Amino acid sequence: MTIPAIALSAGVSFLFLCVLFRPLEWAYPARPGQRFFRPAFFTDVCFFLGQYLLFSGLVFGLLVYFASWIDGWMPAGFRASVAAQPWWLQAAEVVVLSDFCVYWGHRLQHKVGFLWRFHSIRHSAEHLDWLAAHREHPMDTVYTMSLINLPAFLLGFPLETLVGLIAFRGLWAIYIHSNVRLNTGPLRVLFGAPELHHWHHDRDREAGNYANISPLMDWIFGTYRCPDREPEAFGIREPIAKSYWGQMLHPFLPARWAAKLAGEKIAPAAAAEPPTPAESNVPQGEAFAK
Repeated sequence: MTIPAIALSAGVSFLFLCVLFRPLEWAYPARPGQRFFRPAFFTDVCFFLGQYLLFSGLVFGLLVYFASWIDGWMPAGFRASVAAQPWWLQAAEVVVLSDFCVYWGHRLQHKVGFLWRFHSIRHSAEHLDWLAAHREHPMDTVYTMSLINLPAFLLGFPLETLVGLIAFRGLWAIYIHSNVRLNTGPLRVLFGAPELHHWHHDRDREAGNYANISPLMDWIFGTYRCPDREPEAFGIREPIAKSYWGQMLHPFLPARWAAKLAGEKIAPAAAAEPPTPAESNVPQGEAFAK
């Protein structure tokens, strides 16, 4: 595929997503009054272009290599029986198995410091909308996409099933980041919604709602959270650069260098100091639903 063709595809994709999601954000805003050209808009445009022009091919190539590496682990007869199932049953199996892997992999991203350094880029967005969904470090993308497709790779699901589900998950990820709040009633228990994922982007690093398409895993493992309002603020507590390249470099920098790049000053012992009594007593919001 030529460079002009890739650039044209990125432009068409941008317009398509804007036409698809912007009217929803205008008609059913989770945060009324949020402007289209809100702060960090052009930083997120850079992430969008980075994904479509630079890193999507790399991520796809790594996934193909990963798939070929584990190909043949499962007996051919088992793979044939999987492929012989109805399409809807294959799709349901892939969704459930993938959600299980993504749920625990996502929780690890919030618990393990090394993984969080990459995942924090996604959480650094202080304004959520369809465009902010593209704020993601490419190493984080590789990790997440590997988890999503691991069950399908191991079980040998047909390529047609995978292509459709990968496209659906991509649109779903954009939807749950969008500045939209729709009243889905009891269906919210079965299907994720922006208001659930918005609480995941609360500044509390352990805010819950780690599941992907369906929140059932959060219900099962006690991390479901859905207050009847939006979080007071999105983002992360640690200092991080505002620019695109600053955020791309962030996971590889020592904490003090990252703070300097973010334009913040940290006292020499600040990272090791425990919170003050006043800070310790600040409420963190509603507890997880059990």
